[in-house]
Amino acid sequence: MSYGQYQSGQTPGAPYPQQSYPPPSGGAPYPNAGYPPINPNAFGHTSNMPMFMPQPMPLPTYPPSAPSGHGTSYPPSSGGYPSNPSSYPATNQGYPPAPSAYPPAPSSYPQAASAYPPAPSAYPQAPSAYPQAPSGYPPAPSAHPPTGYPSVPLAPGASPGGSYGRGGQSSVGSSGPYTRIKRTPTVVPASPFDPRADAEILRKAMKGFGTDEKAIINVLAHRPNAQRLQIAVQFKTLYGKDLIKDLKSETTGNFENLLVAMMTPLPEYYAKQLHDAMQGLGTDENVLIEVLCTKSNQEIMVIRQAYQALYYRTLEEDLKGDTSGTFKRLMVSLCNACRDESMAVDQNSARADAQALLRAGELRLGTDESTFNMVLCQRNWAQLQLIFQEYYNLTGHDIEEAIKNEFSGNSEDGLLAVVRSIKNQPAFFAKLLNKSMKGLGTNDNDLIRLVVTRSEIDMVEIKREYQSHYGESLAEAIKGDCSGDYKKCLLHLIGEA
Repeated sequence: MSYGQYQSGQTPGAPYPQQSYPPPSGGAPYPNAGYPPINPNAFGHTSNMPMFMPQPMPLPTYPPSAPSGHGTSYPPSSGGYPSNPSSYPATNQGYPPAPSAYPPAPSSYPQAASAYPPAPSAYPQAPSAYPQAPSGYPPAPSAHPPTGYPSVPLAPGASPGGSYGRGGQSSVGSSGPYTRIKRTPTVVPASPFDPRADAEILRKAMKGFGTDEKAIINVLAHRPNAQRLQIAVQFKTLYGKDLIKDLKSETTGNFENLLVAMMTPLPEYYAKQLHDAMQGLGTDENVLIEVLCTKSNQEIMVIRQAYQALYYRTLEEDLKGDTSGTFKRLMVSLCNACRDESMAVDQNSARADAQALLRAGELRLGTDESTFNMVLCQRNWAQLQLIFQEYYNLTGHDIEEAIKNEFSGNSEDGLLAVVRSIKNQPAFFAKLLNKSMKGLGTNDNDLIRLVVTRSEIDMVEIKREYQSHYGESLAEAIKGDCSGDYKKCLLHLIGEA
């Protein structure tokens, strides 16, 4: 039904001309009846709020009755009325009753809310690994990040306390599935926590001549990202100054870069790292691989949201512009964040996928890259572990060997990163840490990113894997490659101060 049914002076049954309520400025009606369409915004709310419903039309007034004391319904008028008033109907007999002749009550109008679709839920809740960002990022984290990968039944006879398969390695080629992986951070929430007191300590450490770097490290290196952000809010409330700007003015070099990384909300930090990796000439594919190949769907969605808020472009657009070929398809698939995360496993499906991978690679001339892309980017972590085991059972060698034989360059590195992070994620990050410090010089950007982000997730397991694989502790490696307050802060973050 339209917003009105009858118009004053119009025959019942004739509809109003269709128009919107109210008409836009200038008087011209909208081309289509109804409210303007909703434009869903990026953060789950709408910019066009419902307008008030139009009020029902006033009912036409009935013809007045004759004044009391007069004998006729129509007053005489010279020449205006016939001489025989009895030919006219009585005052109250010739008109239909009011309720049936006019539009129904306002309850028949559509409600404003029904004209709009439900508010979009385009952005998921932030993963618990991410903190509350001051500028409207998704909700604050729990004390520890999710223990989502991998988590499958223990192998027969395995101890529930064990962290990995044989000797900390992945159990491909061994009997039974992978064992459960523990995740233990080295930076945990302070309890009790007083952000005001911490802000006062930092202000005192930077006030006046000189800087007390030890006090800064003792506060910030022993608080997770969520608590650091609360300290920054208190700092600005107390002193009207930005904590990051003060830290940058009081420190220099890699120590400054480390402190800024620690004070940046994690979604924003990852977004900046991805943007810097693609900005300018060349692309740092290692950053893209590390971030996109190891994150859950929710984590990737929050990073995408932060990326678009910072740079007014989608992450997918920039990935397509800076990568190519099989590697581009792999990055776009992972950026889409549609991996099955149910953790359900099926032995028959795992065997069928392993056979499909074998036919797509080793059993044919050339390689069907799309099959590898589909399986490795879509199946859940537990199912992929079974697929890797089935592939070993079929061929007698690990799927990593097949990837090395069938792919090269960035495509090989990306697919291997997916496989290795699923098989043993702490070992994967231990390898990245070793790579950042190996040889002449240190890739400080990678070292900072890995230590700052993993210290709140699984740094205890990473240190164990580092010692096992490289014959020295992570602390020893950092001491050999870093110096000064930069080195001290890194050691505090990994729990080795």
